Amino acid sequence: MKGLCLLTAFIGGAVAGAAAGMLFAPAKGSDTRAAVCDFMQRHGIKLSKEQIEELKQCIAHGCKTEQSQS
Repeated sequence: MKGLCLLTAFIGGAVAGAAAGMLFAPAKGSDTRAAVCDFMQRHGIKLSKEQIEELKQCIAHGCKTEQSQS
């Protein structure tokens, strides 16, 4: 009986974890990129592909720097 309770608790935890993951997961990358583009257009921000690539590199470098400092 104790083994059955343990199995039930394990399965219940797995289901709860999966449900929480689905509820709190960030948006898909394509949705996030679309939201960023919409924001930029609404605020009149226009960047060339080269400028976007440079910004992406700066952000990636900043994230790596902060992670290495933690």
